[in-house]
Amino acid sequence: MWTIPNQITLFRIILIPIFVIIFYLPLSWSHFGAFAVFWLAAISDILDGYLARKLNQSSAFGAFIDPVADKLMVVVALVMIAQDYHSWWISVAAIIMIAREVFISALREFMSSRGKRDIIAVSNMGKYKTAAQMLGIMGLIWQPDYDIPLILFYFPHEILNVLSYGFYFIATVLTVVTLVNYFRAAWPELKDV
Repeated sequence: MWTIPNQITLFRIILIPIFVIIFYLPLSWSHFGAFAVFWLAAISDILDGYLARKLNQSSAFGAFIDPVADKLMVVVALVMIAQDYHSWWISVAAIIMIAREVFISALREFMSSRGKRDIIAVSNMGKYKTAAQMLGIMGLIWQPDYDIPLILFYFPHEILNVLSYGFYFIATVLTVVTLVNYFRAAWPELKDV
C-alpha cells in the first residue's frame, strides 16, 4: 500500500486544503500560488502513473485512490472558480463537468459489478478532455493581469486568458461528448437491468 506512487497520490490529496487556503489568502499572489499548487498536483498525477508502471508498483489501492484524488482536486477547483467568477456559463460548465464525473464513476462501478468495466475504459477523447480541463482550470485559477515574461519576450496576459476560456469551453464540450460515448457503450448492460 505504501508504494512510492501511492504516497505521491496521497500527497496530492493533502495538497487540496493547501490549494484552497492559498486561493483565499488576502494576498496579491494568492491566485498564482493556488495555480502553482494545482499545477504541482497535475504533475504529481502524471508522475505517480509513470512510476507505478516503471517500478511495477501498480496496486488495487492505487487504482482506487488515484482517480479519487484526481476527482477531488478537480471538483474543488471547479467549485472555487465558479464561485470566484460569478458567471453563469462558468458555473453551468462546472456543474456539467462535476455531474459527468459523478455519473461516470457510478457507471464504472456498475460495469465493474457486471465484470465489464473494460467496455468503458478511459478513451483517447477522455484524455483530451482531461488535458483541456486541466489547462482551462489552471488558467482560470491564475487570472493573470500582467504580461508573463518568457525567455526573450513578454507573453500578453490577454492571450493567456483567452486560451484559458477556450480550453475550459473545449473541456465542457468534450465532457458532454465523452459522457454520451460512455453511456452508449454501457447501454446494452443498462437496458438489461
